[in-house]
Amino acid sequence: MRVGLFVTCLVDLMRPRIGFAALQLLEAAGYEVIVPDAQTCCGQPGYNSGDRSPAKALALKVLREFAGCDYVVAPSGSCAGMIREHYPRLFQDEPQQLEKISELAQRTYELTDFLVNVAKLQNVLGSFHGSITYHDSCSGLRELGVKNQPRQLLAKTPGLQLKEMRDCETCCGFGGTFSVKFGDISTRMADNKCNAIQASGAAAVVLGDLGCMLNIEGRLRRRGDNKTRVLHVAEILAGEEGT
Repeated sequence: MRVGLFVTCLVDLMRPRIGFAALQLLEAAGYEVIVPDAQTCCGQPGYNSGDRSPAKALALKVLREFAGCDYVVAPSGSCAGMIREHYPRLFQDEPQQLEKISELAQRTYELTDFLVNVAKLQNVLGSFHGSITYHDSCSGLRELGVKNQPRQLLAKTPGLQLKEMRDCETCCGFGGTFSVKFGDISTRMADNKCNAIQASGAAAVVLGDLGCMLNIEGRLRRRGDNKTRVLHVAEILAGEEGT
């Protein structure tokens, strides 16, 4: 079976090791992994800003690039949610394209959801000797139902202790362009999230979307917290969390 890895823009530009970690996990699950060289953006920024034409062009680009794959997997609930939930809406008035887009949407998964419910991964590659707390990113949780999947995989990680924070499902304040348009509100939300992370007593906060990671880590560091690590769940599971 061939799995197409949709790396995502942020992973490619900001923390490529997340992509490599996802690749290792998919290969460990027994899949042939395809990473199209020309892949770029899923189109979500334009879509969320009301710029539908470029979003549709990018959707068709994704459709072409992953045409030969049995599944498409993204280490991001946000990007996977864009493909699964919003691509069909973009083409709801174009029946010929809608059929192909809907088929693409149905075979697209967020990484941990795929590893648990499709690949049924029994063993993870990494270990983590310490405590972590988990933040449920909005898109993965609310659009795709990603909640227990990462926790099931983290429970298989030797040495890892999960300390649930309060309000783990509450938004961190990123929200893509929301953090730009409503900076003061976003900052307050990020502060609330940082308070919850620190109150948990965990050495690291783990999550599944790099946008939220950047928002949380940036706020932690601005508040003077240079100790709490901010990690993607794929980094933990693959043992690629760095130092």
